[in-house]
Amino acid sequence: MTKRPRILLAALFHETHTFVDEITTLEDYTIRDVLDRHGDGSTVDGFLEVAKEEGWEVVPAADFTALPSGTTDHAVFELFWDKLNATLTSALADGGLDGIWLALHGAMVTTECVDPEGELLSRIRAVPGAEHLPLFGVFDLHANFTPAMARHANGLIAYRENPHIDARDSAVRSARLMARALKEKTVPHMVTLTAPLMWPPTGTGTADRPMRDLEALARRIEVETPAIWAANVVAGYSFSDTPDTGVSFAVITTADDTVAQSALQRLRDLAIELREFGLPEEWNLDAAVAHIKTLEGGPYVVVEPSDNIGGGAPGDGTAVLRAFLNHDFDNAAVAISDPAAVAALADAVPGETRRLSLGGKGSAIADPPIEVDARFVSRSDGNFTLEDRNSHLAASQGVHFAMGPSAVVTVGKGIKVLITSRKTPPFDLAQFRSQGIIPEDLKAIGVKAAVAHRRAYDPIAAGSFTVETAGPCTSRIATLPFRRLRRGVFPIHADWSPE
Repeated sequence: MTKRPRILLAALFHETHTFVDEITTLEDYTIRDVLDRHGDGSTVDGFLEVAKEEGWEVVPAADFTALPSGTTDHAVFELFWDKLNATLTSALADGGLDGIWLALHGAMVTTECVDPEGELLSRIRAVPGAEHLPLFGVFDLHANFTPAMARHANGLIAYRENPHIDARDSAVRSARLMARALKEKTVPHMVTLTAPLMWPPTGTGTADRPMRDLEALARRIEVETPAIWAANVVAGYSFSDTPDTGVSFAVITTADDTVAQSALQRLRDLAIELREFGLPEEWNLDAAVAHIKTLEGGPYVVVEPSDNIGGGAPGDGTAVLRAFLNHDFDNAAVAISDPAAVAALADAVPGETRRLSLGGKGSAIADPPIEVDARFVSRSDGNFTLEDRNSHLAASQGVHFAMGPSAVVTVGKGIKVLITSRKTPPFDLAQFRSQGIIPEDLKAIGVKAAVAHRRAYDPIAAGSFTVETAGPCTSRIATLPFRRLRRGVFPIHADWSPE
C-alpha cells in the first residue's frame, strides 16, 4: 500500500498595531483544534479541502488567532511554538513528515520580536528532519513580508483581493502548489523584494490603482514565466513599526534568482510609478454628513478609516455619531464597542432612557466619550452567523462570530447605536441584521473600516464617503511615530527617492 503523505498543519494569525498602547494577551486569542475548522470558511478550511482531495494525512498542531489589536505578549508566541514544536518533533520521530502547511497573517509583532513569522519559520528549519521539508502556506495581503519569511519557506501565497474575498481560495491555491511539488518532486523557493513605499489601508483596495495594476502585472508575469509558480503583491500593513513595513513583492519559483529578480523589479518599478494613487483623499466629516442630508434615498455609508477595527483600532470612536447628532439625523446607525456601556444597560427595560457615557475610551488621540441620553431597545448575546462565507471576516474567524453581550439603543431623533462588548469588524451585514437593524432601511451608516467593508456594503449603498477623523488607523501615515522603520520610505521620509 502506498503511504499517504503526512502534512503538518498549524495557524498563527494576528495583525499587530504597534501604535496603540494595549498588549494583546493569551486571553485575546482564540485557540482551536485546527481540524475543527473544517467547513468554517477559513483559510484552514481551504487547506483541509485540498488535503481531503489529495488523500493527505493531516497532522494537527497549534491554531492561535486574534483580531487585529496591539502588540502581542511574546509569551503567546512562545506557547504557540512550544505546541507546534512538540507536534513537529513527535511527527518526525514517528513516521516522518512530507510537508508543512501554515495559515499566517504576516504582520505580527510581539513584545520581543518584530518578525515572529520569520522567526517561526527559522525555528522550524532548525528542527532536525525539517530542514528541507516542503513548507507552504497562505498569508494576508496586508503582511509586512520579510526576507526571513522568504528564505525559510518554499511557497507562501498572499491573498489577491482586498476586500479579502479570496482568502480561502488563496489557501486552496497554496495547498495545490504543495500537491504539485510533492507529485513532481520539485520544490520551489521564494525570492522577495521590498519597495521603498508604504500605503495606508485605504490605498490598497484591489479594485483601484495602484493595487489593481500591480495585481494585473503579477498575473502577466505568471503567464509569461512558467518557472514562476506564483507572484505575490504584498500591500503591507502601515500600522506596524518594523524595519520591513511597507509594500513588497515575492515570487515562488524554480528559476534562478536572476529571473525572479527581473520580475520583482518590474513590480517595484510600477509601484513607484503609481505611488501617489496609494494615498487617496478623504472627505471632511462635517461636509460629508451635511452633503448626505441633501441627497435622496440611502443608505449612504460614512467610512471612518481612523477607527478601522480590521486594522487594530478600538472601534469605539464617537466622531461619526457626533456628526449624525449635530446634523439631526433621524434614521442612521453606528456600531460602537463599549463593554462598560453594555453593562450599564444590563437591567434596562425596552423604552427606558438612561444617560450613557458612550465610546471614546480606547484611544487617546480619538474623540472622547459622548454623554448622551439613550433609549434602550434590546439586548442579546451578540452571536451571529455571517451571511457571506467569502467575507474578509470569515477568512480568519470562520462563519460564526461573537460580539459579546450587546445592546441596541436609540439616541437623538432616532439614531440607532449597536453597542458591543467585543469590537467587531463591519464586514458582514448580519452584524446589524442579527440585532434587528435593517441596513437597507437607513439613510446613513457609520462604518469603522478602510476597504474590507465594501464586499458587504457596496451592493446596498446609494453612495459612500470616506472621511477623515482622529484615530490610530489614520490614513495620514506620515504622522505616525516610526522608530524601527528603514530609511527612505515614501511618504514617511522627506529624503525619499526611488533608489
